[in-house]
Amino acid sequence: MKMLLRWLFSLVVLLALLLAGPVWILASNQVEIDAHWSSLDRSSAGIAPDPAETVEAVVQVYSARAYNWRGAFGEHIWIATKTENADSYRLHQVLSWRRPTVVSSIDTPDRAWFGNPPTLLADYRGDAATLMIPQIEAAAADYPQAELYRVWPGPNSNSFIAWVIREVPGFEVTLPVTAIGKDYIFNGVLAPAPSGSGYQLSLGGVFGIMLALEEGLELNFLGLSFGIDVMRPALKLPGIGRLGMPAKVSKS
Repeated sequence: MKMLLRWLFSLVVLLALLLAGPVWILASNQVEIDAHWSSLDRSSAGIAPDPAETVEAVVQVYSARAYNWRGAFGEHIWIATKTENADSYRLHQVLSWRRPTVVSSIDTPDRAWFGNPPTLLADYRGDAATLMIPQIEAAAADYPQAELYRVWPGPNSNSFIAWVIREVPGFEVTLPVTAIGKDYIFNGVLAPAPSGSGYQLSLGGVFGIMLALEEGLELNFLGLSFGIDVMRPALKLPGIGRLGMPAKVSKS
């Protein structure tokens, strides 16, 4: 009996630690939970190169806090592509309110995600981007769960991004620890880390471990991840994200 109580107490303490970050994000009003989505900022952050001035092909990956209360736990990630000489960008992402969920459409690449500013995760240009774009489009079209969306533990918008990254050779992106769903592995339990610099083991996106040069060590418990990055020193905490040096922006 004492052993059982000890295990239950340890589990409660672990859950409290995992939820401390999201609770703090909510309590400190770092995400907007009262405003209607139509009133929230969707303007460009001015990060993406202007297609009117940039001839070369471009592939960029952005992340931003998710909409409403979900932003206390995780981020939404999308891929923006521009072919050579194109005058617009095409965004590839999964949207929970659409069926099929995969959407590839012309849009502003670096716009705020319903009030939350974007962060650039990867920036490929020129020949590297030209090679990637048709492969990104093919991977998006072949996404195996286009009719299913689960906020937790996946498959969701971040599961889609991790899928595309793994399907495209040379497309290496360090995804944030707050990208819930990135650890959902299709058709197996072992896969390369999204950065391409290591591997991860995951059981349905609920439990797992990742060890990679770029991501460092990440442990996934009940879909929430925490860890440590040694190469670019930082703690990685649920809800809060990185505390320390920023992650490397992948570039060609």
